[in-house]
Amino acid sequence: MTSPADDMQILNLDEIEPVEVAPGIVRRALPATDRCRGWAYDFAPGAEWPEVDVHEGEERYYVVSGEFIDRGHRLGPGSYVVFAPGSTHRPRTETGARMLGLSIPLP
Repeated sequence: MTSPADDMQILNLDEIEPVEVAPGIVRRALPATDRCRGWAYDFAPGAEWPEVDVHEGEERYYVVSGEFIDRGHRLGPGSYVVFAPGSTHRPRTETGARMLGLSIPLP
């Protein structure tokens, strides 16, 4: 949904069309700008990102529900993770989980 002024967007995450990116992992793309891209991922129990994720720019994510295991850390609801440009990771979950994230390109 877009506001009448068109300078603010309000969305219900569960109403955004999910796209399966790997078995057991769906992405919902959030509105993007040239300075930031937003997304939400839902992982089914036992799902793992299919390859090592390499960050060209900065990436951040917030664990909304469930538990992710990322680089040896167990991350439950409320965890906020920040990755520097050039970093890598391969998140997985045993329980199923949802993350909300931002990708911030280099200037």
